[in-house]
Amino acid sequence: MINKIVKSTSEAVKDIFDGAVIMISGFGEAGSPIELIHALIDQGAKDLTIISNNTGSGHVGLAALIECKKVRKMVCSFPRTANSTVFPELYSKGDIELELVPQGTLAERIRSGGAGIPAFYTSTSVNTPLAEGKEIRVFDNTQYVMEYGIKADFALIKCEAADRHGNLIYNKTARNFGPIMCTAAEKTIVQAKRIVELGEIDPESIVTPGIFVKRVVEVSNPADESTLVKENRRYPW
Repeated sequence: MINKIVKSTSEAVKDIFDGAVIMISGFGEAGSPIELIHALIDQGAKDLTIISNNTGSGHVGLAALIECKKVRKMVCSFPRTANSTVFPELYSKGDIELELVPQGTLAERIRSGGAGIPAFYTSTSVNTPLAEGKEIRVFDNTQYVMEYGIKADFALIKCEAADRHGNLIYNKTARNFGPIMCTAAEKTIVQAKRIVELGEIDPESIVTPGIFVKRVVEVSNPADESTLVKENRRYPW
């Protein structure tokens, strides 16, 4: 019997190792798996490469993982946003590496990694510093930059509901990066607001099929990232 449900967030992240490459969903708190990230901080893995849309907010979630010096390198599109202070400070000191990737290119690199496409061409970043050292090709009199697909050892994902087979549905913008990250990781670990019985999710509504998911843990009352940032909360508490 297939049953991908685990009892705790700590059990879900127990085998993440030092030096792992990890994709973390986000695009707003609808998709930010704060409880899984905090469990990863407690677990202690370090020297991590994190692939995410941004570098987190305040001193919780991804920002807390960075602040605890667990991250060696960030691959992201928005290293500095309204509530991000941790990463800019560490980066300015040379304490963390950055690979800056335009958002559409980042999404396509992840999608390509999951689809088995090793590389593709895009006109985004042509004639900018982000194209330096990369292969340039001309198609129909237009320059294109070659970008490589991305794969990861793990993906930490937040979803709205899951069943024991690992079939997932999402809440709004959580769908932007979550589904493609699930396909591009060797092991996808998911926190779900609800775990439902088999058959409760309409098969036509399933966004991520269970074949792409390794573990699911129920977090029925997930933290509200914006509230934690407003209260200036810090993890570890």
